[in-house]
Amino acid sequence: MDERTFGFRTRALHAGTPPDGETGARALPLHLSTAFVFDSTEHAAELFALRTYGNIYTRIGNPTVSAFEEKLASLEGGLGAVATASGLSAQLITVLSVAQSGDHLVASTNLYGGTVTQFSVTLKRMGIDVTFVAPGDLDAVRAALRDNTRALFTETIGNPNGVVADIAALAEIAHAGGVPLIVDNTFATPYLCRPIEHGADIVVHSATKFIGGHGTVMGGAIVESGTFPWNAGRHPLLSTPSPGYHGLNFAETFGEYAFLQRARVEVLRDVGASISPMNAWLLVQGLETLAVRMPQHVANARAVAEFLHGRDEVAWVSYGDLPDSPDRALAARYLPLGAGAVFTFGLRGGREAGRAFIESLELWSHLANVGDAKSLVIHPASTTHQQLTDEQLLAGGVSPEMVRLSVGLEDVEDLIWDLERGLAAAARVSASATPATTAVAAAEVRA
Repeated sequence: MDERTFGFRTRALHAGTPPDGETGARALPLHLSTAFVFDSTEHAAELFALRTYGNIYTRIGNPTVSAFEEKLASLEGGLGAVATASGLSAQLITVLSVAQSGDHLVASTNLYGGTVTQFSVTLKRMGIDVTFVAPGDLDAVRAALRDNTRALFTETIGNPNGVVADIAALAEIAHAGGVPLIVDNTFATPYLCRPIEHGADIVVHSATKFIGGHGTVMGGAIVESGTFPWNAGRHPLLSTPSPGYHGLNFAETFGEYAFLQRARVEVLRDVGASISPMNAWLLVQGLETLAVRMPQHVANARAVAEFLHGRDEVAWVSYGDLPDSPDRALAARYLPLGAGAVFTFGLRGGREAGRAFIESLELWSHLANVGDAKSLVIHPASTTHQQLTDEQLLAGGVSPEMVRLSVGLEDVEDLIWDLERGLAAAARVSASATPATTAVAAAEVRA
């Protein structure tokens, strides 16, 4: 069995969660303990000095959390993982593991609004500068790298406009500049795309979304490939003595595990954004059914996108699986099983038409989340990306008429019936509005 490479569905069920060795329980035990007993005073000292492996305190590690980390790392094809309290905390811990005051990052313009704010406001207050560049402009990405750049950051599928990143090309640019490529794989999940296979070094997730799958649990995760040369001198936080551990050098001491160890025992320890064992236990259940849910999510999303694409009330649809999508080739390469279940479209009639559309829906829940088993709808410019400046909205392709859908697992005929009602309401608003200034063209939205 050790020589066999098991399939995705098998690993989703078995990786990290064998039968419990003490009780024989087949389900993953839930370890609701804040701390763990040491074998001896010497054992305690060895644990705190990072000279032996074991559990100390649930803020740093927990057996149930470890099972979730191992399962996700297996599915992403990574060396290991660190679970966190949320997707944003996963991003922050990742950045603080490689960068400090005076350092610089390069990031995609096509990011979740909360990520843009974290990078442009919170990190700036910490002394970390971030340059935002359109991910498709590879020359601009290359030109944005500096001597003090510590990482390149992108999303597999951009939130909210659905732009698909050319992961291999970005990885090549990052590695030529001596920095890792960090990819937020939340929208795709490891079922649809595994960025490490295309050259990414670190993958982050908001596990709150499709991994949890039911809109009930918060969590985040960091997965690392184990292949980036952290000892090359470009990342002193990993390759020089750490005052947090009496001069310990993470790259020298832990080799390929250097990043994962620093992220866990220094940054997660001090930031404290730890996932609860209960949430990790629930996310394990989500991973076990991921390969069952995602194909239906994608099938429903494709059907909804095709329906909207043919409607007169709709100015444009941004979904990588559509034949006329400018991302079609990238989606075929990186997302061969489907371009996800979150996408955007623009209504003729602008913001008011969008308001009428959303308020006329019954099955589609109006809330700020994606990846639920239930279908969700939102107006990004006034909600998830509301805190961005007009320039940031334009750079991220977030226009006033944009509506974001997260397509769930309902019968797709019922979803389309509900959308038809919303489109009818939007058409009434559009017909009564001044003909000027309706929706911008799709090409302008994506510029």
